[in-house]
Amino acid sequence: MEYVTLNNGIRMPMAGFGTWDVRGEEGLRILKDAIDAGYRLFDTAEMYRNEEIVGKAVRDSGIPREEFFVETKISHACASAAETLTAVEARLGQLGLDYADLILIHEPYRQAEEMYRGLEQALEKGMVRAAGISNFMEKPYRALLSSCRSVPAVNQIESHVYYPQQEMRDLLISSGTAMQSWGSFTEGKRNIFAEEILNEIGAAHGKTAGQTALRYLIQNGICVIPKSQRRTRMEENISIFDFELSADEMKRIGTMNERKSLFGWYGNHWM
Repeated sequence: MEYVTLNNGIRMPMAGFGTWDVRGEEGLRILKDAIDAGYRLFDTAEMYRNEEIVGKAVRDSGIPREEFFVETKISHACASAAETLTAVEARLGQLGLDYADLILIHEPYRQAEEMYRGLEQALEKGMVRAAGISNFMEKPYRALLSSCRSVPAVNQIESHVYYPQQEMRDLLISSGTAMQSWGSFTEGKRNIFAEEILNEIGAAHGKTAGQTALRYLIQNGICVIPKSQRRTRMEENISIFDFELSADEMKRIGTMNERKSLFGWYGNHWM
C-alpha cells in the first residue's frame, strides 16, 4: 500500500474501498471480504445509508481500530456550525465508532462555509482526525479556502481515465488538499474494462484494464476508492502498487481524456 500524508500529518491509504450501494447482510459480507482482501480505508456517507454495517465490519474484524481509515460524509445542509457538530455526532452514532478518520461535506451547499467551521470544531474536539469536502470544484473550493482556518485535507471528486481532472488536482495539491476519486470505473457509464488502450498496456505488465486505469490515477497523485462485490476483483483493485506505467504509457492513456463529466453531477454554480 502507498499512502498520502494529509496536510495535518495524518497518513491516508491511496487505495480504499467504496461502499455507495453496499447494504444489508450481503453488504456486511462484502465488507468483511474487503477487509480480508487487505482494505483498510472505507468510504461511506450519510446518503449511502450503510454507515452502520461499515462500522460493524470494522468493529468485528478483530483488527485494531487505528489500523483503519474510516471516512464518511454529511449529506444534508446544516444551517450552523452547531448543527454540523450534531450531524457529526449522528455519523459517529451510526458508525458505532468513537471517531472518524475523515468527514467530508458531501456537496458545496450554500451553507458550506459555516458547515466547515463545525467540522473544524469537531477536529478540535477529537471527533474526527481530518476534515474535508466532496464535489467542490474550483469556484466553491476557492471560496471555502478564503474563509476556513484549516485547509480541507481531502476533496473527493469524479475522476477516471475519461475525466481525470488534472487541472483541479493541480489546484488542490498547490493549496494543500489531497484529491480522491469517486467513479474510478465510471459506475457503468462506460465499459472501461473493454478499452483497447487499457488492455494492451495492462497486458504488458501482467495486469488488467481495471488495474491499469487505477494505476493511471495513482501515478497522477489521485487516491482511489473502487468497489466490487467479488473477492477476486477486490484483490485485483488493491494490487496496483507493484508496477509502474511508463511516461509513454501515461501519455497514451491520457488521450482518453474527454474533459467532461460522465455524470452531469456538477451544475454551473458548483464550477
